[in-house]
Amino acid sequence: MSDRIMVGIESRSRYHIMWLAGVRHVALDQHCLRAFGQPDRPRVDPKRRHQLIELPARNQPLAWYLCALPNPWRWSDNAHLAFEAAPGQSWEGPALVPGLRVHLENARPITGWGEHDIPATEPRRNSQRFRTCRNYQFAWWLRTHRNATDAPPEFVPPKKPGDGEQMSLM
Repeated sequence: MSDRIMVGIESRSRYHIMWLAGVRHVALDQHCLRAFGQPDRPRVDPKRRHQLIELPARNQPLAWYLCALPNPWRWSDNAHLAFEAAPGQSWEGPALVPGLRVHLENARPITGWGEHDIPATEPRRNSQRFRTCRNYQFAWWLRTHRNATDAPPEFVPPKKPGDGEQMSLM
């Protein structure tokens, strides 16, 4: 039996953007995908209804994060799922919304994170772009619960959607 993480994705809705990030550190001065610094980026295809992604068993990141933005876009329909390696465990369910169903093998979801994870003293908490960004909320959860370090100083965020940039449509 392999300890490789298998991620099965079933898209029941149309998505404009979809990505999966293996988060190793955080950039808490950024939001959206940029909040995860320089993550591992396995290829996912937002146009495919069914896909199976195999993640490496060795050198696991702190967590994995799946994000998908629907077409037409509506913030409340954005799909998000944070998960971590858990050999021998499996899980199946929605990625926060009913339109994106995920099956995990050798992994389990991370739950309980949210806006409450952004410290009250963090100035960016007053910005709607940061406060409502679920990626930013999870980055703070990783800092607090997994001691995530800052992205390296040479970190250069991606610029184009094809290079991994998530659109901010707030």
